[in-house]
Order: sequence, then structure tokens, then C-alpha cells
Amino acid sequence: MSDQCKTCPSAQGCASDPEHCGVDPEKALLGSLNKINHVLVVMSGKGGVGKSSVTALIAATLAKQGKRVGVLDADITGPSQPKAFGLKDVALKASEFGIIPPVTELGIKIMSINFFLPQEDDPVIWRGPLLAGAVNQFWGETDWRELDYLIVDLPPGTGDVPLTVLQSLPVTGIILVSSPQDLAFMVVKKTMKMTRKLDIPIIGLVENMSYAICNHCGEKLEIFGKSQGEKIANESGIQFLGQLPWDADLNHLVDQGRIEEYDSPAAQEMVGRISQILAQA
Repeated sequence: MSDQCKTCPSAQGCASDPEHCGVDPEKALLGSLNKINHVLVVMSGKGGVGKSSVTALIAATLAKQGKRVGVLDADITGPSQPKAFGLKDVALKASEFGIIPPVTELGIKIMSINFFLPQEDDPVIWRGPLLAGAVNQFWGETDWRELDYLIVDLPPGTGDVPLTVLQSLPVTGIILVSSPQDLAFMVVKKTMKMTRKLDIPIIGLVENMSYAICNHCGEKLEIFGKSQGEKIANESGIQFLGQLPWDADLNHLVDQGRIEEYDSPAAQEMVGRISQILAQA
């Protein structure tokens, strides 16, 4: 077995050539018996804008509304969802539907490469085809069963993994995430153009870390620059889903693996807009 295959979810019994692993996405989907109503992809061309925390907030907010929710952590080289939801030392089992995903306290099903690593900080040093192959396996070989929403947390950029997800999964729509900086919006526009070339609908744009509230005086501080999200969304012809603040309490809960305890009116408004757009589609 090649060193790069050791952390692959299907390493045992796999006879694939590592250099060609994952090049045929259709094969990974043949055994899927799951029924998923909406596959929402959270995407950004740039790293560091809080895409993974937005994914977790959407999932937790939907779960609190009684929805059946799953999260596919497609950021294979930088997985963060198990940490945010406090899932570690997981012993995976299988059913006739595939690998049984760990479940959070709110009932959210999570699948991530970190569940297959000996240590959560072990690196995944794979080439693009292996990364894409793992994502296809997480989709087709996981026991998602019946879900109202599967939220897919993509790595930044427009490379192999985002392309695999957008071309192989039945994506309902894309949620774009940016922060207020000009650079972040410039890169997000690249992502918009990519998704339009693939003819996949964009649900809308979320501006994360739009502002912070001073603990002492309550002043609203635009620490990353003046908000541009609504303006950029209008100019691009997409929906603006709202602003999310930079919040030290959220950062603390994520570090503690307790993101489900975070109550955010801004996240509830964002999810409300997403649900409304999906209902009208």
C-alpha cells in the first residue's frame, strides 16, 4: 500500500492505483441508497473568511428547527467540522447504507477525513485525484439515510475538490462566503464565474466578520473594513443573505467543540432567507 493511501477511507481492500484514484466519480455513487432533499455547498474562493464556521452555524440552526441535517467536510487537507462539533476518538461502524457517520448532540450527522486519522493533527498529503476520490466516497459510501439538508464545507479555491463536488453531487445551490475586504470579494467573484460556467444556482452571499460589538460601550466596529456585501450581491445579480459578526463567544465555543450552544439572531435570519429562497425555487 502506498503511503498516501494509508489514511484513505477505503484503504483496506482497495486495489486502485493512487495516481488514478477518484478519476471516475460515477463509480463512487453507484451504491448510494440515501435520500437527501437539499445539498447546499458552502464555498469561497479565499481561505480565512470563516466558511467552515458559517457551515456549522447553518447546520446547527437548521437542526434546532427540527430539520434532519448532515455535514460533509470536503476540506480534506484542512478539516475543521469534527473540532467545531466536539467529535473526537470516534469508532466508525458500517451498515448496509455505508459508513455510519458520527452524530452531534443536536443529531447532525458529520463525515470528515479526521475520523480516519490516528491523530486529529496528522496531515493529509495527497494529490488532487485522491482528494477528489475521498469526497466522492464520503458522498456515496456514507450512511446519510434520509436528510432534509446536507451541508458541504468546501476548501477554498476552484481546484479539484470544488470541481468534483459541483460536477458529481446533485447540488441544490451554493452559498458564497466573503469578508468585507476588497481582496476577499475579488476572489469570491472568481467563484461566482466558475459556478455560472457549470450552470449551478447560487443561493446567495453571506458577508462574515462584517463587524464586532465592543464589550464595553456597545459600539459597532467594522474591524475588517466597511461592509460591501449587499452592494456586491446586488451588482452580481444574486441574493444577499446577510451579515454575520465577528464574535469572541463564537470563537470560544468552536475551540471548545460546542458550536451548537451558540445562539445567533444573525444566523437565524440568514437561514430564514436560505429557506425562503429554496421554497420559491
